[in-house]
Amino acid sequence: MSITRRSARRSVRILGVASASAAVVLGLSSSALACTISDFKAEAKCDGDKGVIVVTDTDVSRTPATISVFLKNNGGVETKVGEQKVKGSALGTPVSFPDDWKPSATYRVHVTAANKSVDEDIQPDLVTPSTACKSASPTPTPPAGTPKPTPSKSAPAESATPTPSASESSSAPASVPSNAPSPAAGDSNLAETGASSNTGLIAGIAGALVVVGGAAVFFGMRRRGTRGNG
Repeated sequence: MSITRRSARRSVRILGVASASAAVVLGLSSSALACTISDFKAEAKCDGDKGVIVVTDTDVSRTPATISVFLKNNGGVETKVGEQKVKGSALGTPVSFPDDWKPSATYRVHVTAANKSVDEDIQPDLVTPSTACKSASPTPTPPAGTPKPTPSKSAPAESATPTPSASESSSAPASVPSNAPSPAAGDSNLAETGASSNTGLIAGIAGALVVVGGAAVFFGMRRRGTRGNG
């Protein structure tokens, strides 16, 4: 049984459609398996009390890629944190860059695929959280009922005038003797009693002298009278 031209044309047409469909499917499959920048994700996490930048590769084609992380400083200056190679997976392959990041810091993450299908930054730039990993330890609160400390009273100020010690008072110089003559014994007796203890003796002698003098005057006048009469 011979094949007619019409049947041959129909068969060729069917084969062409099938080939075109297969090419479309293969093209879509290859596009789906291609490495793209959307396969990469960057995050700022904490490893204990230390910061770390984690980049995850979900490229199912497992195309080798190089991840570079840069810290953006003020004035547009960048500091390279690190660089690592990675092969993605359906579940995601993470790579970590230890860096004790500061709150609200900005990082630029660049991805370069081995087949040059990707050579760009992850957009937008990574901005760290507003709270750092290591927080300051809280100030301990005293338990309830604990009495508050009372400030001690200051010691009284010392007197401005020093008090002489016993040794100083005992070493004081003796009084200087006066050059004035000391009073006689009789003067001291007069000062104490108001009269000398020999006052009676003197008065008796004076009275005897008066009597003797009177007798002398009497006898003298008598002699004068006798001579006048003779």
